[in-house]
Amino acid sequence: MSEPRTGSRYEIHIARAGAAESKAAHDYFAVHPGDVEDIAEEDELIGYVHSYEVGSTVDGPGLRFVAFLTGCLLRCQYCHNPDTWHKRNGHPVTVSRAMQVIGKYAKVLKISHGGVTLSGGEPMVQRPFATRIFRRCKELGLHTCLDTSGRMGDRMTDQDLMDVDLNLLDIKSGDPAVYEKVTRQPLQPTLDYARRLSALGRPMWIRYVLVPDLTDGYDNVEKVAEFCAELKSVERVEILRFHQMGSDKWRKLGLEYPLAKFETPSAELTERVRGQFRSRGLTVY
Repeated sequence: MSEPRTGSRYEIHIARAGAAESKAAHDYFAVHPGDVEDIAEEDELIGYVHSYEVGSTVDGPGLRFVAFLTGCLLRCQYCHNPDTWHKRNGHPVTVSRAMQVIGKYAKVLKISHGGVTLSGGEPMVQRPFATRIFRRCKELGLHTCLDTSGRMGDRMTDQDLMDVDLNLLDIKSGDPAVYEKVTRQPLQPTLDYARRLSALGRPMWIRYVLVPDLTDGYDNVEKVAEFCAELKSVERVEILRFHQMGSDKWRKLGLEYPLAKFETPSAELTERVRGQFRSRGLTVY
C-alpha cells in the first residue's frame, strides 16, 4: 500500500490503480465507475489520498492539517487539481494509518485553534472514509472542516454533518447556465445542500472564485449574494481571485487548459464583487 506525500497541493500526484485510469487524455474528463462507487463502512476501510499539507492557514480557522482526497464529479475550468478527478489516482490509505499521521499533529492543531480539513477533489465522493476520519477527529477533540462543492450533499446524513464543524462551500455561480459551463454539472444540488446546512444550523464559509469574463457578471454575482443572504449559518464569504497556478498540471496531463488566456481579476473588479456581498450585510474577505 502506497503512502500519500506531504507537500504542495500544486504538485502533481498520480498513483494509477486500474485500467479505467489508464485511458487516453481525451477521456480524462469522463467520470469513471470507480469514481462514484461507495465502500462498506469498516474500521480499516481504505480511502484514496492525493497528498496532505500541514500548517495551512487558508483552509479553515487556525493552523490546519489538510488532506486532499481524490475523486470529483465536477470538471471546473479553473481546477488546480485535475489529478484528483479520478478517485483511484490517489494513494490508498486506511483510516487507522491516516489517524496515526493526524495524531502526530493533534496537540499543535489544538493549541493553534486549528484542526483537520478534508479537501480534494470532492471528499463526499469518499463519504465512508471522510465521515470516519471526521468521527475519529472529533473523538480527539479536533475541529473539523469539509471543503466541498455540495454536489453530492445528499450522500451525507444529518449525523454525518454533525461531525463537520465548518463547511467551506464553493458556490461557483448563481446562474445555472454559467455554473454548468464552469463545472459541467448542475447548480441545484449545491443550493439544496446550502439550504440544508442552514436549516441544521451548520456553519458555512462560502467561497466564490472570481474569474474575469466568466464568473464576474454583475447579475450572476447578485444571484449568489442574494442566495447567501438568505442562509442563516453563513459566517463569511471569501472571494477567491482566479490565478494560473494550476495550469501546469493540465499540460502535464496532456489536457488543454481552457483559461490559459484569462487574467487575474483587477483590484477594482474584486472590490466591486466584494461590495455586492457586503451590501447584503455579509462579512466578506
